[in-house]
Amino acid sequence: MRRREFITLLGAAVALPLAARAQQPGKLARVGFLSGGAGPNPNIYGFQQGMRQLGYVEGQNLVLIYRWAAAQRARVVDLARELLELNVDVIASHTTEAIAAIRSLNTAIPVVMTAISDPIGNGLVASFARPGGNTTGVSLFSNELAGKRLEMLNQLIPQLRRVAILAERDRPPTATLISETQAAAHVLHLALQTFEVRPEEIAEALRSIDKERADAVIVQQNLSFTPHLRQIADLAMSYRLPTVHPTREFVEAGGLLAYGPSLFSLGERAAWYIDRILNGTKPADLPVEQPTKFELFLNLKTANALGLAIPQSLLAIADEVIE
Repeated sequence: MRRREFITLLGAAVALPLAARAQQPGKLARVGFLSGGAGPNPNIYGFQQGMRQLGYVEGQNLVLIYRWAAAQRARVVDLARELLELNVDVIASHTTEAIAAIRSLNTAIPVVMTAISDPIGNGLVASFARPGGNTTGVSLFSNELAGKRLEMLNQLIPQLRRVAILAERDRPPTATLISETQAAAHVLHLALQTFEVRPEEIAEALRSIDKERADAVIVQQNLSFTPHLRQIADLAMSYRLPTVHPTREFVEAGGLLAYGPSLFSLGERAAWYIDRILNGTKPADLPVEQPTKFELFLNLKTANALGLAIPQSLLAIADEVIE
């Protein structure tokens, strides 16, 4: 097992000090968390820790109310309505569709993004420096790491020539992922194929990717694909296709490599925004932050099964090697 903190500062990141106090004594803060997932994940664990570090204790000065969409987009609007009817003071979320649903019902309630990809492109904020409206928080900055993931694949696969993207059709972040990957592929002189599908079309897409003789597959991180990560990893292995994804859970499911922002750290930082808003700061006055900590996970068992030797240059910077 190898662990290491891999920290990178991005130019647009805004360094803001941590708040040193919780909300005014005697007042019970009511915070809703609307998730597209089926239960707690590293982002939510980080958020919970961040709230504790800022002096919030559930049952004493804080009520946390969760709603889980379990990857069912049809439920998101109803769950958003439930939270609004419970009169929460602020809502946090790491799901683009959830925040869009909240905004379709209520434009006044403060919303804190705990890990959102392309919040400007998705229309959630006007800009990072001046988000406008009542939504702010931390961005995911995952699609923009496409070049780094391609570089890592290039190190893992000496004969890398053709890479496929498996992404969800008709989803705004998909366009960003494709454009960022295309730019990086051009620099590395790699051919790029895109397969935009619905979850029920994943198996057929991977068959097509195999027929097109792709050397590796970049798997998009999104609400619809999350329940299918093990299926994707298993099918890719059956076709002997190396795979890369932004999160650790894909590597745990059998994927080869994951590289992306630390979801735990993003959740932890999002708590700071909640605290500031509960203490009277307007969301529009809080610039959106980008990640400063990134994590690399490798699956040694998958690499061995694919006949790939993980180079020391990647092992040296890996946060975890799953054996």
